Amino acid sequence: MKNENNVKVIPLGGLGEIGKNITAFEYKNEIIVIDCGISFPDEEMYGVDLVIPDITYLLNNSDRVKGIFITHGHEDHIGSLPYILKQLNVPVYGTRLTLGIVENKLKEHNILSDCELNKVEAGDIIELENLKVEFIRNTHSIADSCSIAIHTPIGVILHTGDFKIDYTPIDGLVMDLERISNLGRNGVLLLMADSTNVERPGHTIPERSIGETLTRIFSNAKGRVIVATFASNIHRMQQIVNASVKYGRKIAFSGRSMENISEVAMDLGYLHIPEGKTISVDEIQSYPNEQVTIITTGSQGEPMSALARIAFSTHRKLKIEPKDLYIISASPIPGNGKLVSKVINQLFKRGADVIYEALEEVHVSGHAYQEELKLIHTLVHPKYFMPVHGEYRHLRHHSELAQKLGMEEKNIFNLETGQVLELSDKEAMITGRVHTGSVYVDGFGVGDVGNIVLRDRKHLAQDGMLTIVATIEKESYSIIAGPDIITRGFVYAKESEALIKEAKDIVRKELEDCLENKVIEWYVLKANMKKSMEKYLYEKTKRRPIILPIIMEI
Repeated sequence: MKNENNVKVIPLGGLGEIGKNITAFEYKNEIIVIDCGISFPDEEMYGVDLVIPDITYLLNNSDRVKGIFITHGHEDHIGSLPYILKQLNVPVYGTRLTLGIVENKLKEHNILSDCELNKVEAGDIIELENLKVEFIRNTHSIADSCSIAIHTPIGVILHTGDFKIDYTPIDGLVMDLERISNLGRNGVLLLMADSTNVERPGHTIPERSIGETLTRIFSNAKGRVIVATFASNIHRMQQIVNASVKYGRKIAFSGRSMENISEVAMDLGYLHIPEGKTISVDEIQSYPNEQVTIITTGSQGEPMSALARIAFSTHRKLKIEPKDLYIISASPIPGNGKLVSKVINQLFKRGADVIYEALEEVHVSGHAYQEELKLIHTLVHPKYFMPVHGEYRHLRHHSELAQKLGMEEKNIFNLETGQVLELSDKEAMITGRVHTGSVYVDGFGVGDVGNIVLRDRKHLAQDGMLTIVATIEKESYSIIAGPDIITRGFVYAKESEALIKEAKDIVRKELEDCLENKVIEWYVLKANMKKSMEKYLYEKTKRRPIILPIIMEI
């Protein structure tokens, strides 16, 4: 079926995993990219800060890549832009708030002046040589969020982005279901739809309902109110501000991302705070506790976030005080539940009151439930369907939902990252695979930590390390010093003197046997020392530490 007149859809990340959303669309000599996200490391990725997509395929076709089109400003959709633009500097298109957040990121990486950012509004169409890219307003847990329709010579591809259907959004800008319906009426070739909440029946709760809950909670608060939420959830931030203003409270923002994004949102007119109502964290002490609200990062229990540092008394400026009320206005991302519980428990231990999702309705999801997904499928009635955004089980369940709505199984494509879906006006099929994967960011290093390094880090974390140091003299074939043994994360040497002494004796005997046979090649000596030590330690401890023999020659 391979044909240059066909459209190719190539997910380069984000399928069957949380985050790192990035998809390439290819027709003839043009490639466009939708979103450019990151994911966060799991507990197996020791020392890794971020995970970004491997864009080898885009780099190999860099002359054909015409731009990156961003649906909204969440990290899992924009987070890898600074790293990608350093390798592939192409135009970026997004709405005002989305690009406002992106600008902050590019400034931090000192590349803003080198990048081309193009602001668009919902309804705008960017025309390329063969493709047209249309931004369609949707509703999500961040303002200025869009779905994207790609108009190709063989049909329309509709990518919902992350969305929910909220008929009463905080900013009054409802999802443009009319435009989506018109596209469906004229015929949509492929629908790619958010699958995150496909397991949840019914409809999402409107964001406004959170405002009512927050207002009631604030009315009874006797001291400071500290609310942890996602920095990008500006609608939630607005409702916290509204409740604070109603009860005469000043608002302070804590946490770097919270401070940056709130400033961008206020500058661009997305967050409205009456003049004189904001204060800095340094000014909090100048006001009575009952007149202060703090909006902070840390809703996911991140160890270095402002909320975690407050809970564990390591924050330089904020301490838990009597009558403090803490509100966790977010759901734990899969994998973060333990971290969040740890912070909540610590806050309770320190005497604070904490309200979280299990106790009160202080969070609603930004992703569509089943009935909203059904509505989109019914309005669009696409020829083909490809579920996106979610773990693998979500993609499968979304496929089943589409079948219940009447779509044939043969027209539904559950792709894996890197697979190529090729579409013509007559058929669609998976026709191959491109190179994809994950690139690990550790500090300033991008890609210098790979699977082998992670394997060693895991090994070190589980069994520790043992270093053997010995000095030999080549001419006399004798041991001049050592062997000495240094352990880290294996056993505490002072409490294991017998084990260490016996280990030294085994290494000394191994070395002496080699030298007696005139073997002085360092790689043979090291291999023999390592092998004998591994055997002995496993017999004695049932552990396999990393063993590093060091031989010095004089």
